Amino acid sequence: MKKQLLVAAVAATMASASMADISIAGAAKVNFTTVDYDGTTASTNDFKREMDLKITGKSGDTTVVMNFGNDTLGNGASAGISAEDTYVATSIEGVSIKVGAWDNGNNALRASSRGDNKLSASTSFGGIKVTYDATDESAGKVADTVKLSGDIAGVAASYKSVDNGEDISLATTVSGVKVSYLALNRDAANTDRSVVEVSGSAGNVGVKFAQATADSSATIEGDTWMGDFEGASGAYDLTAGQDVTSVELSTSIAGNAVKFRMTDVDDVAGSDMSFNKVIITRPLANGTTFEATYTDLDDSVAANDSQTLDLELAVKF
Repeated sequence: MKKQLLVAAVAATMASASMADISIAGAAKVNFTTVDYDGTTASTNDFKREMDLKITGKSGDTTVVMNFGNDTLGNGASAGISAEDTYVATSIEGVSIKVGAWDNGNNALRASSRGDNKLSASTSFGGIKVTYDATDESAGKVADTVKLSGDIAGVAASYKSVDNGEDISLATTVSGVKVSYLALNRDAANTDRSVVEVSGSAGNVGVKFAQATADSSATIEGDTWMGDFEGASGAYDLTAGQDVTSVELSTSIAGNAVKFRMTDVDDVAGSDMSFNKVIITRPLANGTTFEATYTDLDDSVAANDSQTLDLELAVKF
């Protein structure tokens, strides 16, 4: 009888564990990058890694996410293991609630940032989604925003009111061509930024075009296919008033995804810059994806002109 009770207890424990809704996902990539400068600057060779592990637990309508990263900063330096997105998301009486720390994501105009002690609450009224976001800042002030979003005659539109201005987003598709517009308008003089992006295809060639403009006291710091302009941490550190124009052509050749990008940065005297990229991506039989990126940079300072080859192995699980 005791043995039967013991077996039943173990079986109950195993059943309880099997019903737990927990999933683990992740991604990793390693890069070897070599940079050859046209001037007297010595060439560089560098290895880097970026690794992420995401643990998701669910109970009914509630989800808990804990994301951890382990990256190298280059030149042998390591950022160590750090907690990144960690939040609880649930729904109460039709209102979606999210509390914790998460990244606000990239766009073509501003750098991404991860904030802690954040709250996001959203619900819908008559097809219009209303989202309220609040952040407990270090100085004790609560920075809050209200965003309205929905579909207006086939146009996905959103309006966000922020402390110092407004964000406006519009996107639609016309005859297979996608068109989007994003504006970050701020109250201070000459600090508005905007970007227009158009994408489509011609035969088996994908085509994308984008133009981002900044007022004389505004700086583009986005990180998208146009380029990584996230200030000192990005590949290219822009200055106030510089505009960015990018074109991308993409196709498939012998099982390889091939992209050619051309980007010009101008409208500030003495700071013009342009770079061309060729990106070749191929999935490998071992479960990884190989990507080779060649970049030719033409800078306003001749000593900064360079050619970069970046070889990457990436995997998701």
